[in-house]
Amino acid sequence: MPDYGKTKKACYLGFITQAITANFAPLLFLKFHHDYQISLGNIAWISTCFFFTQLLVDLFCAKFVDRIGYRVCIVAAEVCSAAGLIGLAFLPDILPNPFMGIVCSVIIYAVGSGLIEVLGSPVMEACPFENKEATMSLLHSFYCWGAVGTILISTLFFLLFGMDSWRWLAVLWALIPAVNIYYFATCPIKYLVEEGGGMGIRELFRKPLFWLAVCLMVCSGASELAMAQWASAYAEAALGLSKTAGDLAGPCMFAVTMGISRMIFGKYGDRMDLMKFMTGSGVLCVVCYLLTSLSANPLAGLVGCIMCGFSVGIMWPGTISISSERFPAGGTAMFALLAMAGDLGGSIGPGIVGRITQYTGDNIRAGMGVGLVFPVILLVMLFILGRKKPRSF
Repeated sequence: MPDYGKTKKACYLGFITQAITANFAPLLFLKFHHDYQISLGNIAWISTCFFFTQLLVDLFCAKFVDRIGYRVCIVAAEVCSAAGLIGLAFLPDILPNPFMGIVCSVIIYAVGSGLIEVLGSPVMEACPFENKEATMSLLHSFYCWGAVGTILISTLFFLLFGMDSWRWLAVLWALIPAVNIYYFATCPIKYLVEEGGGMGIRELFRKPLFWLAVCLMVCSGASELAMAQWASAYAEAALGLSKTAGDLAGPCMFAVTMGISRMIFGKYGDRMDLMKFMTGSGVLCVVCYLLTSLSANPLAGLVGCIMCGFSVGIMWPGTISISSERFPAGGTAMFALLAMAGDLGGSIGPGIVGRITQYTGDNIRAGMGVGLVFPVILLVMLFILGRKKPRSF
């Protein structure tokens, strides 16, 4: 009998790998700036390259992954993730231009991260587990714990061995995707639909319900990343914390509460109504944005910032679960397009908050106030989706 527990373990490690690739390099931005004399403007391009590469991979997956096969692509994802992290340790010193060495490494592991983002969910969804919604939520919680682990372990490593030892840490982090190459190469993998039987991109976009799901994903990504990306700056500005303390009180605690939300639904999801849980989370998200933008009490604002992680936790995996239920023949194209929508929201949200903050004289509360539009639209989309009768396409 196939050991789908091994598949589950591989998917968990895959999402931890994705968290490492997304969160490790930003911890080194100032180190890159000082050691390699890279301007802060160019440093900002590192994150842009990462997310833009993921968007391109999402598009690629929507078109070609079914033809290539899940196993080949998911193993390639782990190879790219490991190679990119190892490249980050060595390429900046090998190539004549250190910045190009960093960017090349980031692009390589962003390819791996993008493939994991698209394929991890359908691989898990296709496994014969009971209560798919809870299983999906638990899977996505491993991204949160991966992010928390990356920040905490890296911070502890730098305290013990110094920032100059960051290359060794990059190689150590690469061991996780390297080990997972074996798991994905040997675990049983099923397809959600028969080869060539999934819905195409045009067919999906002809369904109004799918557009609702896309809007939900854009708003989920924007609501999550707008707060997560600015959480450290908010903690520093509101409470006057140091950079290290700001990272721990802001993005780290945000990831902890987001992981708790996903674990709660992962454990008790069979007793909960997903739509009600998502709607309640949407209301909490609006309250959190109101607290961070309007509260005169810095501590209350920080609580809003941290609890926002809990409120957005269910949105991404919940939308994927709803879409899987409503579009059982959606196939890889559906998962790829939803991932692309989430990444698009994750690119738009922090950018808008940053622009408004800049235009209002570095008033981060004003930026958060404008960011409130995303959870509000998300609630409207949930209300419309809740009124649609569930039926499969």
